[in-house]
Amino acid sequence: MAGERAQALGAAAETVARILDSGGDADDLLRAAVAAVQAQVPGYDWVGISFVDEGALLLGPWAGAERAPAAPPPLRVPIRFQGTTVAELGVAGPAPDGEEQAALDHLAALLAGHCLVGWDTGGVPWDAL
Repeated sequence: MAGERAQALGAAAETVARILDSGGDADDLLRAAVAAVQAQVPGYDWVGISFVDEGALLLGPWAGAERAPAAPPPLRVPIRFQGTTVAELGVAGPAPDGEEQAALDHLAALLAGHCLVGWDTGGVPWDAL
């Protein structure tokens, strides 16, 4: 099953890349991305993104269970932009093996540029960052 999840994560990452490349509102893109991951990866009952806002994590888009879990999901993957954690990918599912963890890290890297909630660019245009 672990190998199957790693393969599914790879396919989900390709789907997420296509979603993000399609352009549009970041909120809509992230909602579609978490829905794709949750739907494509066996055993992932819930997938969500929490954004770092003033030092706290605030739940953003999620897919899966009828409502967000009361406690943080068991698997949390930092989403980093330029070395700073800007969000966290949360997954309710089985613990990943090394191949799955690498796929989750890749997925987090794909999402990073769309998770910049409340970032002050100091006057630098976004495309120059």
